[in-house]
Amino acid sequence: MKKDIGIAIVGHGFMGHEHEKMLLDFPGIKLIGFSDIDPKQLEDVTEGLKRYASNEELMADPEVDVVLIAANNKFHKDLVIQAANAKKDIICEKPIAMSLEELDEMEAAVKANGVKFTIHHQRRFDPDFRTAKAVYDSGTLGDIYCVKSMLYGFNGNMHDWHVFISEGGGMLYDWGVHLLDQLCWMFPGAKLTSVFADIRNVINKEVDDYFQIMMRFDNGVTATLELGTYFLTDKMHDKWFERHWFIGGNQGSAYIDGFGPEGKIVRTDGLLKNVGGQRTMTAAGPTRSFGPPPEGKILTEDLPEVNTNHRNYFENYVKAWHGEEEFLVKIPETRRVLRLMDAVRESGRTGKSIDFE
Repeated sequence: MKKDIGIAIVGHGFMGHEHEKMLLDFPGIKLIGFSDIDPKQLEDVTEGLKRYASNEELMADPEVDVVLIAANNKFHKDLVIQAANAKKDIICEKPIAMSLEELDEMEAAVKANGVKFTIHHQRRFDPDFRTAKAVYDSGTLGDIYCVKSMLYGFNGNMHDWHVFISEGGGMLYDWGVHLLDQLCWMFPGAKLTSVFADIRNVINKEVDDYFQIMMRFDNGVTATLELGTYFLTDKMHDKWFERHWFIGGNQGSAYIDGFGPEGKIVRTDGLLKNVGGQRTMTAAGPTRSFGPPPEGKILTEDLPEVNTNHRNYFENYVKAWHGEEEFLVKIPETRRVLRLMDAVRESGRTGKSIDFE
């Protein structure tokens, strides 16, 4: 019978609470307890779990096989190194580090101590993303030329340490790292040739709360990622303040709206032939592409069904920890995303496109 993996968590903030709910009764995992630099954060830890007085006490506990790091971004490097030196396997929240230099130090400690190390990129299992990936992988739209990934909000302001650059705050570190990881993972084997980005502080004083990033891949896809925390409309019917995808190919398009995705694959019943030197009049004027389409011209099909959720991340982790399959999230992939975030910031700062791979 396989051993349950003993996991203790550093940090009992939002993600710490989320992990607590997820792992309390998770098959193959025994949740041991929590530490936090603020003792008040431990007051609502589930009865029966340990409340460690320090990170050192947590990492010295022989019941603990894996340390899950859910602390502020700026603490990731030191905590990963501390856990590695304690001979504990490690799951770290995203972003993996604040810089490539930090990641170098983390990997050196992990290698020296022979421990397992991966990152909690659970949003690879988001149903909206998996639906978009299923459409792309199916080839049903023909040659794909564009993929757009969008996330919009209405509040503008962030909270707690997320409003400080020194703490690793801002939307690029928060949601951006997930959304970039999704797009990179969507096109396996494709090289990302160039990056152009516009990064703004719309409402917040220190940290970014809007960005638009354009990425060109050598598979012919231009991927655009747009996030705005103060991006307003009254069009509530299409889940505006949630996730959106658009995928365009030469045999149709697909749109996907919402975290619980809704949408369609869209085609036309045929293409008009190009007629050089002749003008076609429509109700919208002399055009053949724009304006209201005639009835019956637009055809729709259902999106592929997917059945994924964030529990799938830990299902993979349990099997991979026991050597039954590979870890879904590999450190070279997270290094690539960290490099990409550096390129995004450089492009945003200089206003120039950055060659990447």
